[in-house]
Amino acid sequence: MTFPSSLSIIVFMKEKKLLSLMRQCIQKYDLIQEGDVIGVGLSGGKDSLVLLYALNRLKEFYPVSFSVKAFTVDAGFQGMDFSDIRDFCEKLKIPWFLEKTQIAAIIEARKEPHPCSLCSHMRRAALAEAAERENCTVLALGHHKDDYLTTFMLSLAYKGQIYTFSPKTVYEDKKLSVIRPMLYLSEGALENFAEENEFPVVKNTCPMDHLTERESMKQYLLKIQREFPDIKDKMLHAIEASDIQDWKNLRKE
Repeated sequence: MTFPSSLSIIVFMKEKKLLSLMRQCIQKYDLIQEGDVIGVGLSGGKDSLVLLYALNRLKEFYPVSFSVKAFTVDAGFQGMDFSDIRDFCEKLKIPWFLEKTQIAAIIEARKEPHPCSLCSHMRRAALAEAAERENCTVLALGHHKDDYLTTFMLSLAYKGQIYTFSPKTVYEDKKLSVIRPMLYLSEGALENFAEENEFPVVKNTCPMDHLTERESMKQYLLKIQREFPDIKDKMLHAIEASDIQDWKNLRKE
């Protein structure tokens, strides 16, 4: 008899926990309905790769039936190679679509000092358009717990507002909703999972990568966490218990 190695057991248990935490979010906020066709925004970063993998695994045993497709936006930045992403999707038997855009050229022409918000908006619009074209009912994005908290802190610090995006956004002028099912997963957990499973993480060639206000706020939160180790869990609890935008009406009590 051949017994599994201790390492394979650890990896299996981490996957089980990851899927459990994602399922908790999906069920609490009613993110997936019977027959949904979920388009996953696949940038090639660790977050989107784990999201795609987890949803593909989850559909094998989730109580309602749904299918998964993957969409990658080619913004036009030099040096981007999407072959590993294509191969990853082929291995998982997931349909993959590459959406070519002129986002990089538009950013360069406008010469804005802080172009990240514009770039993000155009990427999401391109993803939504591609997902609708391929008859998706849902667009899934790879925002994790740290993204929720960073957005909350940025909104507080720069806009004086108590806000962060919700796990589900329904656009009245579109046929699909946007879901973010990794609310309970930390960036560190996703990074470890991607490394241990040797996911083909694609290096971001955007010249502004890691030079943004968002990155600065992430580092600031890490600083606070060193003094208050459970601060992120408490912040998330406060957000979920609040009346921020659609959070209260969205969650299942």
